[in-house]
Amino acid sequence: MTDGEPLSPTAAQAASDTWVVVGRLLRKLRSLGGDGDITPAQTSVLVRLGKQSPASASELAAVEQVRPQSMAKIVAALEESGLVQRNPDPDDGRRQLVTLTALGRERRQGVKRAREAWLARALQEQGTEEELQALIVAMGVLDKVAGS
Repeated sequence: MTDGEPLSPTAAQAASDTWVVVGRLLRKLRSLGGDGDITPAQTSVLVRLGKQSPASASELAAVEQVRPQSMAKIVAALEESGLVQRNPDPDDGRRQLVTLTALGRERRQGVKRAREAWLARALQEQGTEEELQALIVAMGVLDKVAGS
């Protein structure tokens, strides 16, 4: 399919519905921070560092879409809690790289488990077995789209 080809109404509706639902689901999952003693923004940084670590505070600010000053405060709070540490970048000693500590990795895994458990319970409560099977198929389609 090229950019000039018209979209089918079904594809257009699927894209619109997916966009709305994924956005709402992400907001809900981000609000499930876990223990409550860290903010959703701090939780998001822990999750991000679990995926791509180490990272500089400026890189984190860019991907989290916050100002560098805001990220500096988030990183400082996480460091104070013992969840991250900063070390000099071996390639550029002026730059600091942020990594998860062992405690930070534990917390990140706890957040991930809490989010997955909430989602599994909600899916089980809201969907029939057939709907859940259809969702599994739909996730396969979205995975193909994301990989293209």
